[in-house]
Amino acid sequence: MRQYYPVLTIAGSDSSGGAGIQADIKTISAIGCYAMSAITAITAQNTTGVAAVQGIDPDIVARQIEMVFADIPPMAVKTGMLFSKPVIEAVSSVLVRSAVRKLIVDPVMMSTSGTYLIEPDAVEAMKNLIFPHALLVTPNCHEAIALTGENEPEKQAQALHAMGCSNVVIKGGDSNNTEIKTDFVSLDCGADVFDIHADAVNTANTHGTGCTFSAAIASYMALGYSLADAIKSGKLFVTKAIENGAYITCGHGHGPVNHFFAPRRLKNFNPKSI
Repeated sequence: MRQYYPVLTIAGSDSSGGAGIQADIKTISAIGCYAMSAITAITAQNTTGVAAVQGIDPDIVARQIEMVFADIPPMAVKTGMLFSKPVIEAVSSVLVRSAVRKLIVDPVMMSTSGTYLIEPDAVEAMKNLIFPHALLVTPNCHEAIALTGENEPEKQAQALHAMGCSNVVIKGGDSNNTEIKTDFVSLDCGADVFDIHADAVNTANTHGTGCTFSAAIASYMALGYSLADAIKSGKLFVTKAIENGAYITCGHGHGPVNHFFAPRRLKNFNPKSI
């Protein structure tokens, strides 16, 4: 029997569908992988902002992940908003027991509109319990400053490496450059450093771009791409998603990207060939 390429996202729910679990599932599906989820929190939000956040019981979060691994072991995992220290402790415990190798961590700390999405003590817990087990960590420029206290991407990456993050992407989509958006990539604890450039798109429809990027990287990793190629392909995917949704009105604030600009059929493989 052939099998799908399963990818697990562990993140919060976005009631407006543009970010979080919903963006992850759309991205994973559009790339041709089989999307699974463990929900860490429920948000009441739309394109104009976040009105409320309710965390899920950490035991239930852990149970969701355990049940997925027991039946459909994912070929890659990504985390988004982990919300609280108890949730992070629960997620970390299960992922360590499950010996996850392809873990992409998007340290979601604040929304596009500037609302903090995690509790204060969650930041240190994420640094200590999640980062050391991550294959890749993908903070945006604001999160990188909050995590490291540094303002330059090179120094931010060095500080993240010191926290146990072997591979880092500092996303530059929120920069003030209106012509080019640049992501700073530092792999193998700084042994392989390069930039990824993309033309800036003049649009307010950027809701969920970070979630989309990390979910795309996880999907390409599940499909067998190298880490560098998965990052480059993930960047291309999110850029095309922004471009194809740039001139469509959906909501009154930061609208969603177009995840389905070129959807793929659900891919499958013969497990005996691996």
